[in-house]
Amino acid sequence: MLFTNHPLLRGVYLNLVVFILMLGSSLTLAHHGIATKFDPAKTLTVKGRVARVDWSFPHVHIFLLVTDGTVELPWYIELESPSLLEASGWQADAINIGDLISVSGNPARDDSRQIWGDSITATSTGSAVFTMTTPSLLSTISSVDTKATPRWPTGQPRLGAEPGEEGYWVPTLNVLQETGVAVDMAANGQLLNLNDAAKVAPLQDWALRLYEKRQQDFLRSDPTYLGCRPPSGPRKFLEPYGIQLLEEQALDRIFVIAGGGNHDWQLIYTDGRALDGGFQLDDGNLLYYGRNVGAWEGDTFVIESEGYNEKFWLPGGLPHTEQMHVTERLTRTDFSTLNYEITINDPGAYTRNWSSSWTLKWLAGQDPPEHYCQDNRL
Repeated sequence: MLFTNHPLLRGVYLNLVVFILMLGSSLTLAHHGIATKFDPAKTLTVKGRVARVDWSFPHVHIFLLVTDGTVELPWYIELESPSLLEASGWQADAINIGDLISVSGNPARDDSRQIWGDSITATSTGSAVFTMTTPSLLSTISSVDTKATPRWPTGQPRLGAEPGEEGYWVPTLNVLQETGVAVDMAANGQLLNLNDAAKVAPLQDWALRLYEKRQQDFLRSDPTYLGCRPPSGPRKFLEPYGIQLLEEQALDRIFVIAGGGNHDWQLIYTDGRALDGGFQLDDGNLLYYGRNVGAWEGDTFVIESEGYNEKFWLPGGLPHTEQMHVTERLTRTDFSTLNYEITINDPGAYTRNWSSSWTLKWLAGQDPPEHYCQDNRL
């Protein structure tokens, strides 16, 4: 009703509707890293009137009408997910329809009227509405609890919350590269210098060419985003929305729930079954999460996995084949710290085995936030 009381405004409204529909096809890219869709090397500021606030997953969007001469042109402002914005103290009612605002950020690579919003100010007062400080769940962990590692009555370390408590793990980084390598990447694994591609991991020639092609395309074809595929392999331990480990000792299994993958889950069996022949109907199937068995070596939980399909990418677009075997080692060194180490053995894509490691921090008192992959949601 806001735009329909005047013939000129009706025309603006119709243009906005068409613009929104055109943008629908691009929303499959909305939950990639910023560099996929926007150019971090450029900045742009626009001023206009808020026509719509879409506080929805996977990213928040503001539709802005910007005066250009005698007409108002629709602009599309993209912000972080509701989960991260709310965790950083932002609320949906901070901006309302009709507000006059100024938005600064990174313009779209294709020169369309789209911006990744870094800061938003009220035009009338110049006061900040939003200031992007790279919100993350990790930034909400205000202090490090140095209590001892919680344990089961048997003395075995707990990987999840204690009875009556809540909590989950948040990674300290979101990129994958071989231990000892120091290649600069954006948060989603986008290389800052494509010439560094061969340094990231010991890729075979064909795999290196494929990795470079994915990087050249700014990871825009990643099936985890385009088709909401599960965050498979080590990717689930790099999810910015965290990961939850639910131990069912009586049933000899551990649920691994990824906070950012529609809360998809996989099972790690600890009953001594074999990877080859211990999964009945799944033995002949290639799966997103593969087949997984785990056992304790002292205070370290060791997971062996294989039987992966090729329908997903490793973080940053690193390729893999059906031959991939993954060994993961989880060690809770104290109440707040989980050390994670992975070794990838894939003779189909790599010239040798290679490893990487990082830590995760405990976010106590809550379960992973709601975050859902929704493609083409407009």
